[in-house]
Amino acid sequence: MHIRKSSPEDLVFLEKLEKESFPDYQQNNRRSLALSLSSPFQEVWIAEKGKSARQPVGAMVLHLHKKSLRIYSIATLPEFQNIGVGRFLLNHALNLATSRKQEKLTLEADASNGKLLEWYQQWGFKPVKTVKDYYAEGYDCQKLEFPLPASLYQNRMKNVIVVNQPRTWHFTDVNAKIISVKEYIGNAEYHADNSLRVFNLCSSYQYQSYGYYVSLLASARGQRVIPNVTTIRDFSSTGVIRSITTEINELLQTALRHVKEKDFSINVYFGHTNVRGMKKMALQLYQLFETPLFRVHFTRNGEWMIKKIQPLSLSKISEDELLVVNDFAREYFDKKRFNKSRLTAYKYDLAILVNPQETTPPSCNTALKMFKQAANRKGIYTEFITKKDFDKINEFDALFIRETTSVNDHTYELSRLAYAEGLVVIDDPWSILRCSNKIYQNELFRNNKILTPQTTVFTKNLFQSSDLEGLSYPVVIKQPDSAFSLGIIKVDNMAEALQVLNNLFKKSDMVICQEFTYSEFDWRIGIIDNTPLFACKYYMTKDHWQIYNWQGEAEEQSGDSETLPVSEVPAHVLETALKAAALIGDGLYGVDLKEIDGKVYVMEVNDNPNIDFGIEDDVLKEKLYDLIIESIHNRIEISKNLKRYVTGK
Repeated sequence: MHIRKSSPEDLVFLEKLEKESFPDYQQNNRRSLALSLSSPFQEVWIAEKGKSARQPVGAMVLHLHKKSLRIYSIATLPEFQNIGVGRFLLNHALNLATSRKQEKLTLEADASNGKLLEWYQQWGFKPVKTVKDYYAEGYDCQKLEFPLPASLYQNRMKNVIVVNQPRTWHFTDVNAKIISVKEYIGNAEYHADNSLRVFNLCSSYQYQSYGYYVSLLASARGQRVIPNVTTIRDFSSTGVIRSITTEINELLQTALRHVKEKDFSINVYFGHTNVRGMKKMALQLYQLFETPLFRVHFTRNGEWMIKKIQPLSLSKISEDELLVVNDFAREYFDKKRFNKSRLTAYKYDLAILVNPQETTPPSCNTALKMFKQAANRKGIYTEFITKKDFDKINEFDALFIRETTSVNDHTYELSRLAYAEGLVVIDDPWSILRCSNKIYQNELFRNNKILTPQTTVFTKNLFQSSDLEGLSYPVVIKQPDSAFSLGIIKVDNMAEALQVLNNLFKKSDMVICQEFTYSEFDWRIGIIDNTPLFACKYYMTKDHWQIYNWQGEAEEQSGDSETLPVSEVPAHVLETALKAAALIGDGLYGVDLKEIDGKVYVMEVNDNPNIDFGIEDDVLKEKLYDLIIESIHNRIEISKNLKRYVTGK
């Protein structure tokens, strides 16, 4: 779906729309429609469907007032009704009213059309009064209003595009204010407003150029800025670029596999490209190098690699391409929507990512409700989202992942996208990467003198069966990204070990082998902001050596648990847990440890730890949820200073 401002050529379509969508007593005549197209006090927006060949399917007429926006009419062609066109248009009206700091939306609807009135009220429109004979004798209307909370039209994030010369920006229907470098630097209006989201489209980002100083000043003013000075610095180093893009190397090879030339380049506009087959790669590159417009140069020497990334100014884009930029820019800046009816004007918005189909989620439904209640107490609006809601992430100030994470699925991608958009993220993408691989953690803990079970890492191409001869059986063989006791196998002899390794080498080039260390229970210390949250003892499943036994009966697949006050945890257990977690980051972690013969061994640090009602919260109750939400709230507050955009991660 696309939306654009009307032109005089739309008059024929608008006439057709009136006749097919409204009864006679509600139809506007040709003269009235023509006036709407030309009046400075009205706007007509056309909804279109399709990609290359776009077809008008609906329209909306707005009357512009100083403090309100009146929806004079909104309509969809009959054959395109019930697919979301009306919702798309109404959502755009809400965006416009919010970005223009208007206080309310108003409209009139047929008082006899109960279904239509109910639809508007679901959006948050409130009936004001009924007007008799409004359309014609015997045809009444219901006046409705949607009041915009002050926090939306006064304190919400506002998009500002900074360019050297505003006259070079020709896109009038983008939800952002266009200002010059001179105005941004010199006008006091932009000095202390940390609700600004600054898009730096200056012609150069060279050191000590205007473009460089715009990003530097925006960071100092506590404003979200794209690109930030760290990204600008990254562009100057090919080594840094290649290092940063290592994680998407496989995607690069796949996207470029059909390119015949040795050298190739694409332009990325607001996370999009018009080059066929390169859409996903363009989005990933934007997430790594958050810059509105840039060109990526690739070269092939055996395999494809990035030769150079250079920011683009509008002056370097052809006229044909500018039309594409216009479409992508409009879509990008329309992301921030306020289509929820709220009785309270919340200060911040939190998205909690869940998977309703997940059989063993990190939090049960009751725990999720507790998180939402804690957020509401803190003045944070909370919405549960799923992987289908990628395009909504820009609506929020923070993302809290309560779905099992993996580097190779949407949880990591959404975490990375949210971070690129400037959201506070738990789990942040770095924590997901570091916690997902036991080989990384083994190396990290060993180098920092943290005890772990004796570990050998086998490499596929270097492994020989004789490497198994010196082991003391039983041993535990682990897939590097194993979780919830899956991909972790105990073997009692060399033959079993060889068979398991051959199977795991089909999935991973490296596999972990650890000494078998049995204990009656594992400690799980929950930590956030390098501070302990909760402490649990997870007991092994009956007649099994792991906490989870997926081969057992359903009611016996996991062992018992016991939650203790943190103050009752042995000091050396707590100290080891805190030290291990600090090596990963300052997010929300669950550190698993074993205490054997007075020594504490770290088994692993988990991102996205389980927090279930009646288990991890058994001691702190609702305070546990309050503490986590408090951390998210504080991170949002700190992010207004954007320290990480100045210093880098």
